[in-house]
Amino acid sequence: MHALKKNRPLRRVTLAAATTVTGVVLLLSLKPHTPPTPAAASSSVGHSSSSSSGGSSGDSSGSSSGGSSGSSGSTKSTGTRTVTGDTVQTRWGPVQVRITLKNGRITEVTAVAYPSENPRDQEINSYAIPQLRREALAAQSAEIDSVSGATYTSDGYKQSLQSALDSAGL
Repeated sequence: MHALKKNRPLRRVTLAAATTVTGVVLLLSLKPHTPPTPAAASSSVGHSSSSSSGGSSGDSSGSSSGGSSGSSGSTKSTGTRTVTGDTVQTRWGPVQVRITLKNGRITEVTAVAYPSENPRDQEINSYAIPQLRREALAAQSAEIDSVSGATYTSDGYKQSLQSALDSAGL
């Protein structure tokens, strides 16, 4: 009396359907996604010093000193200054944003670091980075929409942008 006897096809169909449904449920419940997190200060120092033109001092506050070293009029709220956000590690690579402020308004947003290791990253970010820049300039905040197809980069961009805005006191 085996469960899969040939004279009981309905039992086989029921068992196959139950197995398929169980497999689909288990597959859909798998969640490998992890949200992007800010990088440790040691990794942002190394990455910041290679991508910024003004030499940072190399201490543990490298990302904030690197962003403020190129600023002019940083003591005045009416001057122009540049602030670099934290490097955010995403699933596909680091994302870091630098903003330029003039009279308390964002006048420029530059992606200092973003995933570009393979052709697919380059393709995605060739349209995502300009769109995120336009939205950040229009919104004057980090409350911007994610770009479809570039969710990880968008999340990292928003976190780094918020970090830069926090450092600037906005």
